[in-house]
Amino acid sequence: MKETRPPDLWSAHCNAWRWQIPARFNLTQACVARWAVSGSTFDKNALILFDSDRIEYVVSYKELFNRSAVLSGVLKNRGYRPGDRIAVCLPQRAETAVSLLAIMMLGGVAVPLTVLFGVDALEFRLRDANCAAVICDRTPLTNVLAVKENLPTLCDVIVCDLNDDEPLNDAAVSFDELVARGKPDFTIADTFADDPALIIYTSGTTGPPKGALIPHRAMFGNMSGFLYSHNLRPDPTKPLEDVEPFVFWSPADWAWTGGLWDALLPTLFLGQTIVGYRGRFDPIRAFELMEKFEVTSTFLFPTALKMMMKAIPNPREKYNLKLRSIMSAGESVGETVFNWTRDALGVTTNEMFGQTELNYIVGNSHALWSAKPGSMGRGYPGHRVAIIDDEGKPLSAGLTGDVAVNRYDLHGDLDPVFFLGYLNNETATRDKYSGDWCRTGDMAKIDEEGYLWYEGRSDDVIKSAGYRIGPAEVESCLIQHPAVAMAAVIGKPDAERGAIVKAFVVLSESYLKSGGAASKALEDELAAHVRGKLAPYEYPKEFAFVDELPMTTTGKIQRKVLREREAIIESQRRT
Repeated sequence: MKETRPPDLWSAHCNAWRWQIPARFNLTQACVARWAVSGSTFDKNALILFDSDRIEYVVSYKELFNRSAVLSGVLKNRGYRPGDRIAVCLPQRAETAVSLLAIMMLGGVAVPLTVLFGVDALEFRLRDANCAAVICDRTPLTNVLAVKENLPTLCDVIVCDLNDDEPLNDAAVSFDELVARGKPDFTIADTFADDPALIIYTSGTTGPPKGALIPHRAMFGNMSGFLYSHNLRPDPTKPLEDVEPFVFWSPADWAWTGGLWDALLPTLFLGQTIVGYRGRFDPIRAFELMEKFEVTSTFLFPTALKMMMKAIPNPREKYNLKLRSIMSAGESVGETVFNWTRDALGVTTNEMFGQTELNYIVGNSHALWSAKPGSMGRGYPGHRVAIIDDEGKPLSAGLTGDVAVNRYDLHGDLDPVFFLGYLNNETATRDKYSGDWCRTGDMAKIDEEGYLWYEGRSDDVIKSAGYRIGPAEVESCLIQHPAVAMAAVIGKPDAERGAIVKAFVVLSESYLKSGGAASKALEDELAAHVRGKLAPYEYPKEFAFVDELPMTTTGKIQRKVLREREAIIESQRRT
């Protein structure tokens, strides 16, 4: 299916976009309180929760606000005050939204943490953020209790679904009992827009994780990208009651930027409905869930889209989907997946690029400007984006450099998308900037029309025989081959070339079921496949067939881990 090329309205929308940031602003007021007190929206579904046991639970805006107010009152009565940092270690469930909103309602700073963290990861973040309390469920409870005695400032462990007969020796208190006995306190902290609302830790793909202080105002900076990545849906110019149905779902963990800023908070900020699913991602379940709840918009990592594409090549033959928009980020979508969503799902994917420190800065909005397969898109309205060199100077089209965002938009107004800085790390904060340009650490090149083309993290780019090779393009080419389910590409040190391209490949189930297997012949076939589609210097010179690839919890391939493994193997070989 060929997409009709839309008129190019990018420049017009960039010129028209103006930031209007109030001096005082609180995310809980904006995301739930204002909808809960309106007669036309208080009974609207805010959350639809669904778990792996197929238990469904619906929360209206009024109920969400009331429960948040009760928890805020409980926290206040337990001595917590504005500025206190409270960790939320929960999956996609009602208590997650309630906890985040209650903490910000109090004027506290929420520290979202994934339930997948082990003991060391938990202790590092709780200590670094100086958390006074943790709200969790039973999944991470053992790990939380294991580190509590090492953290003297950690006063409370508040646990959802805590059974009365669990012998915890007062080490934890029941979330449900506290809320059942609590009384709502509807006072919303009179926070400044620049006050911190969240501490979100980076995924640590290029070094130790850093806590990014995110202010309340970042919601405004985030909204440009959210709206445009869904083709200006829901229409922000219409009264809420006149907006067509908008139901959002994403498997992105609500503990990360992708789940918080790309899904949960912007959906609530716009007064719409978000579906939360508690369970492991499964491509079949994803289609079933989107059909059951008539999901209209979604954020899916490229990894998830690849799994769905391989599992159900022709989904509209099996599922009655209401999808109107797909946003994807985290890795390059690539031409193969881009074409599949357009042809098989009938939805052109809007690829987006952002990071914890400044989210939703680059992307596509295919109804307003064409989405080029494989491109990250253009700088979203309100954000002045450039490719800069090592000295912080913008580069011309075709040259590879660091993706950067200026503190000021094209009108000279301060861009509200920026984080406040890294917690306890002034050096890293300072190193993030070159003058007014904030470096992302991601490499790309820009074309004559302003589209950015991803080359990888600065330490992911492969330099071979004088050529710079972006791993994402080679990986995208590899998964076009029917034998390949997933692929990761790194540079392996080489005495003659500086580095050679090495590919780590996960074979597809269909290929294995048909009798296929890893072999030298398959390596030659894959190398020829890449060589025939890309430049001669880009094809992999070495292959490794693996059962799985190291991934972050946000769905990014950890090429750094693969490089470290290669370094160990090489060191052992030499000795």
